[in-house]
Amino acid sequence: MSLHFGHLFWPTTHPRPRRYPALDSAKRTRAVIIGGGMSGITCGYALAGSGIDAVLIEQGYIAAGSTSSNTGLLQYSNDTMLSEFAETIGEEKAVTFYKACGHASERLHVIAERLPRDVQFKKRSSLYYASTPKDVPALRKEYEILNKHGFGAEWWDEDKIISSFPFRKSAAIVTNGDAEVNPFLFVHSLADEAYARGLSIHENTLMLSVEPAQSGYVVRTTGGDIHAEHVIYAVGYAPEQAGGRWVKAKLNRSYAIVTDSIPSLADWHERFMLWETARPYLYARTTTDDRIVVGGLDENVRQPILTERDLLAHSLRLLSELKLLFPNYEPRIRYEWCATFGESEDGLPWIGEDPDRPGQHYLLGYGGNGTIYSMLGAEIIRDRLLGIDNPIASIVRPDRHVVIPGSGASSS
Repeated sequence: MSLHFGHLFWPTTHPRPRRYPALDSAKRTRAVIIGGGMSGITCGYALAGSGIDAVLIEQGYIAAGSTSSNTGLLQYSNDTMLSEFAETIGEEKAVTFYKACGHASERLHVIAERLPRDVQFKKRSSLYYASTPKDVPALRKEYEILNKHGFGAEWWDEDKIISSFPFRKSAAIVTNGDAEVNPFLFVHSLADEAYARGLSIHENTLMLSVEPAQSGYVVRTTGGDIHAEHVIYAVGYAPEQAGGRWVKAKLNRSYAIVTDSIPSLADWHERFMLWETARPYLYARTTTDDRIVVGGLDENVRQPILTERDLLAHSLRLLSELKLLFPNYEPRIRYEWCATFGESEDGLPWIGEDPDRPGQHYLLGYGGNGTIYSMLGAEIIRDRLLGIDNPIASIVRPDRHVVIPGSGASSS
C-alpha cells in the first residue's frame, strides 16, 4: 500500500543517495531491524554506536516511505498537551515524558552537528497560537504547567503577536529549543554513518515471516534467513507488519505543500515554526532556501488521496490559509502531497518489548512528533539490549493502560 501521493520535495534535495545491496545470504546477528525510515535508521545508528551487532532490512529504499513526506518539525510539545497528559497519566509521568522529548531534540541536534553532510538542521522556536478566543483558557493552563516545571515557555498576548507577525491571534505560547530538519537528508546521512559504524543495511529485502528459533528468532526474507536474538519492528504506518495485539493505531491522511522560494521573509519573526490549538491543526515552517512548508487538513482516512484534481483542491486550501497569515506574500505551490500518518488513542508512541513475544520490540513513533519519538525509541531499545533501565520505557510500553485524553475513557 502506498504511503503518499503527489510531488514530494525532500527527495529532490538529495537525488542520488547511496544504495545498499539486497540480502543474498543467511546471516546471524544480535538484532534485526525491520524498516529503513526515520525510526529504523535512528535505531540502527544507536545500536551500532553502542557496539551492538545489528542488521537492518528495508523492503524498498532507505527513507522512501513516510520519511519522504515528513515535514521535518522537531518539537518537544506534542499533539497532546502536557496539561492533558497530566490528567491521563499523572503530572509526574507527563513531565518526565515531555522532558524526555526535549532531551531527544537535543540529542538530534548533537547528532546532526556531527554528520559530515549538512542536513539543514536549524534550532527554532515555535509559536503555538489560539485558533479562536475560546481556546485561550486551555492555552493559558498549558503555559502555566510548562513554566511550573521549568520548560521556559513564553506567554504572548495579542499585542505581542501583532507586533511580531502580520496576523492577529488572541494569545500564544512560544516554546524554545525546538528545531527543523531536512528529514530525507538526515536519514540518509545517518544511514551512512551507521553503516560506517558496523550496521549491516540491505534494501530491496522483504520480511516474509518471523519464526521462533532455539535461541531467538529466524526472520525469513526474500534474500535469506536472518537468525537474531531480537527483532525490532520499525515499520512505520504499516502496523500489521509488526503483528501482536497491542498496537491499535488510528491511521489518517494529511496534506502538505511547499512553495517556491519567497523573495523576502522579513516579517516571519525569527523563522518561528507555527502551529495552532485547533484539531486538526495547521502548521507551517520555512526552509533553508526560503520556501514555506504548510501542512494540515487531516482526514480520518488511511489511504492517501489518489487524484491530482483532489490533491490540488486541498493544496489550494492550505495556500489560502498561508495567505491569511501572511497577506504580503505571493506564494506559489511547487510541491504538494498527501500522506498516511498514524496516531495512538492516548497520544503516546508504542515503544518497547512485546510482553507476549520476548525479544520482539516495537519502535512505532505514532503522532505529530515522529522524529522525536524515533530518537526516544532508539535509546529505549538500545538500553534494553544493554540491560540498562530507561526511565521512559514504562510510560510508552506497548501493554500500558491507555487513557484517552479529554474523555476519561480507557482501553486495554
